[in-house]
Amino acid sequence: MLAPMTEQTETRKQRAARRAGEFPPAPASLPRPVPDSHTHLDITISAAGVPPRRETAVSAADPGADTGRAVDPVQAAVEAATEVGVDRLVQVGVDVDSSRWGVEVAQRYPAVVATVALHPNEAPRLAELDEALRVVESLAGQDRVRGVGETGMDFFRTGEDGRAAQEASFRAHIDIAKRYGRTLVVHDRDAHADVLRILDDAGAPETVVMHCFSGDAEFARACVRRGYLLSFAGTVTFSSAAALREAAAVTPLDHLLVETDAPYLTPVPHRGRPNASYLIPLTVRALAAATGSDLDELCAALSRTGERAFGPW
Repeated sequence: MLAPMTEQTETRKQRAARRAGEFPPAPASLPRPVPDSHTHLDITISAAGVPPRRETAVSAADPGADTGRAVDPVQAAVEAATEVGVDRLVQVGVDVDSSRWGVEVAQRYPAVVATVALHPNEAPRLAELDEALRVVESLAGQDRVRGVGETGMDFFRTGEDGRAAQEASFRAHIDIAKRYGRTLVVHDRDAHADVLRILDDAGAPETVVMHCFSGDAEFARACVRRGYLLSFAGTVTFSSAAALREAAAVTPLDHLLVETDAPYLTPVPHRGRPNASYLIPLTVRALAAATGSDLDELCAALSRTGERAFGPW
């Protein structure tokens, strides 16, 4: 006879809610190291905590509870990623505070380089846009800053009344990137034609990364013709993303990058849970399948292109 339960068991809904706040287990390692070309360590640590080490799931609530010691969250994120073959991270700025923080982190951690920028959805909200842009420019020349972005256009979250400010900010970032010789990291959401129009009109920097590429094969070809690099996130693993996989398939390997955009866009099978750089292998394997590439060859290409875009770490 079964003993009576002394504690109430979790319902399926309760278990799903709890797991939604936990990092998934680490995937199998990649055969060669690759960089995460776009992550937000500050947002990830604030929202979700410390990523796990291999098969150990670590809750955001108290990542140091099992060891009794304080955890350096940035170092923990770097170590978790390195264990699975993601040995370089690009920390991306989205406002003045995150840009400053990213520069400080890049100066302290050899595995991290930074980009600085005002997110396109941030620009219309700023009463002192010009002053914020001056701060971004003051940071852009520092050695550990390798990119300007994410900047660009977003017609999903910003309506008509904010688009003039977005475009003015985008053009200012393009100018900063060119004057400081930095890679331009472009945010493009529901704005493909306008992004290309502005880049063509302003004159793009030598290196442009289309962050979290979201277009179809035709748009991919248009970007590749211009010499742009296409960075694919966990969205390429989604069942609804057939057009995105077709875009990856027509992109030459030397124009491909991979990213997390962590803590967002967690790849399948962990969609809905927090994302972090250690989950990049899932996206890389999906890219290998979409492009018909040998995994080892793809990893080597992603590494070379990451260095071309962001320099040696």
